[in-house]
Amino acid sequence: MFLEILLFLLDTVFSFFAFALLARFAMQWARAPFRNPIGQFIIAVTDWMVRPARRVIPSAWGHDLPSLVLAWLIQGMYLGIAYGLTLGINATLHASGVVALLAVVEVLKLACRLAFGVLIVSIIFSWVNPYAPLAPLFNTLAEPLLRPFRKLIPPIGGVDLSPMAPLLLIQVLQMLLAALRGALLPGLLPGF
Repeated sequence: MFLEILLFLLDTVFSFFAFALLARFAMQWARAPFRNPIGQFIIAVTDWMVRPARRVIPSAWGHDLPSLVLAWLIQGMYLGIAYGLTLGINATLHASGVVALLAVVEVLKLACRLAFGVLIVSIIFSWVNPYAPLAPLFNTLAEPLLRPFRKLIPPIGGVDLSPMAPLLLIQVLQMLLAALRGALLPGLLPGF
């Protein structure tokens, strides 16, 4: 019982920071403004990690790779701690490659959640209050996800149905990631 509570708390803290780093990466990728409450919060939460990491990890192709790599490292640290506590240090060290791959899967799952949330909030803003102060931020973040589908799916009766396609694709991707995670676990748990 104590181990489950500890793992839950660790997962919450590590996932929070990984999610914030992914949000920072997404905001810079979409060229979203940081001069808003959410952007300022993301900067305040992640700057202490990203600034030193930029000395070691360069940005590439105009993307903030330090944020992305740090999100992966944080998920890897959590998985290493979690499996180290449950399976033992030796078993976890022996399967460190599997832990690294599982960290990639976990980062992709968080990215799917972020994209899904951005799309849902953007849709709600477009219906309820398109002139809300945070609406431009969510529209900017959602636009790269929606752009390919808006070319294929025209508005029907004045209603934009294009967000349905990326939402469905994100759910399919989440199913594939769950299957991949399940396929990787036997490598970590030999008796599984």
